[in-house]
Amino acid sequence: MTAAEFNNWLMARTAECEQVIAYYLPKEEGNARKVLEAMNYSVRAGGKRLRPMFLLEVARMYHAKEALYQPFMAALEMIHTYSLVHDDLPAMDNDEYRRGRKTTWAVYGEGMAVIAGDALLNYAYETALTAFDGADNEEERSRVIRAMKRLAANAGPSGMVGGQCADIETDRDSTQLDEAMLRYIHEKKTACLIDSGLTIGAILAGAPEDDIDKLAQVAVRVGLAFQIEDDILDVTSTKEVLGKSIGKDAAEGKATYVSMHGLDGAREKAKELTSEALDLMDSLSVQNPFLRELLRQLAERNK
Repeated sequence: MTAAEFNNWLMARTAECEQVIAYYLPKEEGNARKVLEAMNYSVRAGGKRLRPMFLLEVARMYHAKEALYQPFMAALEMIHTYSLVHDDLPAMDNDEYRRGRKTTWAVYGEGMAVIAGDALLNYAYETALTAFDGADNEEERSRVIRAMKRLAANAGPSGMVGGQCADIETDRDSTQLDEAMLRYIHEKKTACLIDSGLTIGAILAGAPEDDIDKLAQVAVRVGLAFQIEDDILDVTSTKEVLGKSIGKDAAEGKATYVSMHGLDGAREKAKELTSEALDLMDSLSVQNPFLRELLRQLAERNK
């Protein structure tokens, strides 16, 4: 795949993800209008839409039905967005900018941002459950149930929330933060939602179990490489490029892959993890050249 072909595919897929997400956003009406507005402001802030894009690509690899996977695309982005809304709060990371514009709490206030995040999480499950409307038989309904379980587990205390908990605890007591704990935090905070993106489409399509297992292994490696690259960009990039604050980890004395291994060591680790992920992708029963290239480029991104 040439660079031009990849960029054309990426623009088309991003636009498709935006269209699906927009379709499932709530109408801003009624007595809860303000929180609905804050929810939509948060989701419409943009971003790469990587998680729903992963889900879309894998679902099509294995020929899943649109009526089954599109609700999960939107739900996954809502869950990801709620986590960012809460991460930005003064009680957490205290960030005023995200994706180049004011964060939700900076626009709507802390209280409204808290309930906007809560509402996005709950609305995500409402949205994902509409996939049952597109299930035509018991087999498809069982796949939706399995996908719902995966989505919820990856977002909850055994997944992303568990990673956030460990992150807060190690902030309070840095002696707990060794490389094993750092890996745990990143696997849960970052890789779990990537797992939802890479496995749910396959589950909904009834893909081979061996492929689903391999996609889960890809997610761990991609998630870790993605977070390592975030650590690198926090040191090497600028606020204008990233659209958010930089240098906070170093200023707060927070341990990262960069602080533990240096820039060169962190870059080498990200390349190693990406190489392992691509090898696993190449061993799947079906191939997707665009998705493979997308995963490869994530380790070399500049924002």
